[in-house]
Amino acid sequence: MVRFKVWASVLLLAASAASPAAADNGFTTYGDVARYALPAGAVLLSLSKDDTEGLKQLLASGAVTLSTTYALKYAVDDTRPNGGRRSFPSGHTAAAFTGAAFIYHRYGWEWGLPAELAATAVAVSRVDGNYHRWRDVVASAVIAHTSAFFLVDRLDERVALMPMIGARDGAFGLVGAVRF
Repeated sequence: MVRFKVWASVLLLAASAASPAAADNGFTTYGDVARYALPAGAVLLSLSKDDTEGLKQLLASGAVTLSTTYALKYAVDDTRPNGGRRSFPSGHTAAAFTGAAFIYHRYGWEWGLPAELAATAVAVSRVDGNYHRWRDVVASAVIAHTSAFFLVDRLDERVALMPMIGARDGAFGLVGAVRF
């Protein structure tokens, strides 16, 4: 437990130092910091559970997510709403959802739901700050979750929730399973 507290303190200090001095507003600053804090939180959670296999899966999923994101950024080279370059997909959102998708897929919805909400706030901060369009941030979340779906194994398979999308009628929702 002491090791966890030490790592948490170090990462919180690093995350606060990483925030840009000339941020547009507090919400944009949140997105700038949380893009690092969510993957760092995933690392801390894995360390606190002595889950070395999970750490390996986080690294693999993160590598695939970020390399796909940046390959698409340079291949598509879409203009940002604020006039900048390389809007599609969002790197901030991809980094945040790398941590959130890993936590969700590895440790379940109880840990994953708060992480997903925090990552969603990063995505909203990018759109709100006029850095990205909705399609940019949604694509990043899909890339991160697809990577985690294929590369991350659930640690506890008693409860599982999965998104469901109907191909013919456009329906969507959640499908769940409980094992006793």
